[in-house]
Amino acid sequence: MPVVLDPDAAAVYSAFQEAGRPAYETLTAAEARLFYLQGRLVTNPEPPELARIAPLSIPAPHGAIPARIYVPRETRGQAGSSPALVFFHGGGWVIGDLDTHDVVCRKLAVEGALIVISVDYRLAPEHKFPAAPDDAIAATKWIAANARELGIDASRLCVGGDSAGGNLAAVVALAARDGAGPAIAGQVLIYPAVDFAMTHGSHSEPETSVLLTHSVIRWFRDHYLNGAADTHDWRASPARATSLAGLPPTYVLTAGADPLRDEGNEYAERLKQAGVRVTSRHFPGQFHGFFTMGKLLPQANVAVSEIGAWLKGLG
Repeated sequence: MPVVLDPDAAAVYSAFQEAGRPAYETLTAAEARLFYLQGRLVTNPEPPELARIAPLSIPAPHGAIPARIYVPRETRGQAGSSPALVFFHGGGWVIGDLDTHDVVCRKLAVEGALIVISVDYRLAPEHKFPAAPDDAIAATKWIAANARELGIDASRLCVGGDSAGGNLAAVVALAARDGAGPAIAGQVLIYPAVDFAMTHGSHSEPETSVLLTHSVIRWFRDHYLNGAADTHDWRASPARATSLAGLPPTYVLTAGADPLRDEGNEYAERLKQAGVRVTSRHFPGQFHGFFTMGKLLPQANVAVSEIGAWLKGLG
């Protein structure tokens, strides 16, 4: 598929190349995390003001999961009963944290007029698969069980995330459907990683190896998975789930210059074929990771606004 970057995206990519950014696969996990965090400071837009932002500590079998709650000045619904989005950050299950995605969570809270809770799940390689999905599922269940204390309407609880976070949101929705609960009102999958087989065409196109390169995807995979057998586990590859029927309304965003493009588009089509109400949004001239770069890429702010409007449309 021919890929041509938008002028803004091309300028950002050129600037990153000229800056001599080290490839993640040449760094240790700890070095990559710091590098990623520092990059967010350059690319994130100005953070909007909210009514309240506070840390949370979510109890789980292995120990507390750090989280952060974002309450905008205006929410939908009666006081103390807001819809909510449980958000899982991207970063290949190896990098990223509450701070790297702080601004985008603030913006989603404002644009969606709802409470956002960002979950700081355990990272690889210190905590390999299935630590991340275990944390994501446990955190979502706890949030639903404590909805009243958090000011949330449990019947309007959504999940979402970007990249690896989109993977975790998809896994949480599947687990909830299959009996682990809770009820999920919608899922937002932002250029999600859904199939570790990595055999889709966009995984081998030179034009998609932009920022998220083909080699760094393999670096993330090797840090996260225990071995080849994990590829077939739906908790790692939600596209491997036997059925996608019965899942909640879904928003799927993909980008043209993204190795994950084809698997995301295919997942959206499979959801539609399974009878799920799906909104698909493709940004052909953008690369993987653009969603958090609203300071440099206007299309990132368009995407956040559109997702906010979609969340409002759920009721």
